[in-house]
Amino acid sequence: MNSRVKRSLLGSLCVLLVILVTGFVVWPRTPVNLGDPRQMSNSHLYLHWQAGNVIVLVRHAERCDRSSHPCLGPEDGITLIGQSTAIALGHAYRALGMANAEILSSPLTRTLQTSQYMFGKPAQAQPWLSSCGPTLKSDVLAHKQPRHNLILITHSGCISDLEKQLGYEHALASEYSSSLFLAVEPDGQLKVLGIMNSEHWPPTLNNVQQ
Repeated sequence: MNSRVKRSLLGSLCVLLVILVTGFVVWPRTPVNLGDPRQMSNSHLYLHWQAGNVIVLVRHAERCDRSSHPCLGPEDGITLIGQSTAIALGHAYRALGMANAEILSSPLTRTLQTSQYMFGKPAQAQPWLSSCGPTLKSDVLAHKQPRHNLILITHSGCISDLEKQLGYEHALASEYSSSLFLAVEPDGQLKVLGIMNSEHWPPTLNNVQQ
């Protein structure tokens, strides 16, 4: 191999290294953590919520068939710990304000139980919230009513599907009872505001109330 070829290969490797390093720096892997007060402030979530401009995908509470914790009921439902988490999560959403909010749920037992204990009433079951896939973004937008926030109780796979469609192809898997918040832009596109895990709600709400 002559020196010209070696220099060419070395140059190509350097360019590739720069691309890879730059990609790791600027390519967002996972939506921001809204439990961080600075990220919450930057997201303007509360302003979007007050305007009825938010769509949120909530992963169901801890599922029974993948846990050693006692079940609430059927094995395809949630655990007793999941029930407690769902109740606390419902309190958090009521603190945000539910006057202009619609609630839809996947028809599976674990999502219906989660919505029941979050809001104290059955949510309308929607099969598309369990199948998801490539049409999820358009399905979500089709069910959003003007000036009404939309809360969707769904599954980690569905949340991952939507994250990929919105540019987060390598996002971490969502935790039980976590919430992915989106805002509808003036042009009708979806903007990812960030993720709130269930354990971050109490301090976040305390900051809001101060």
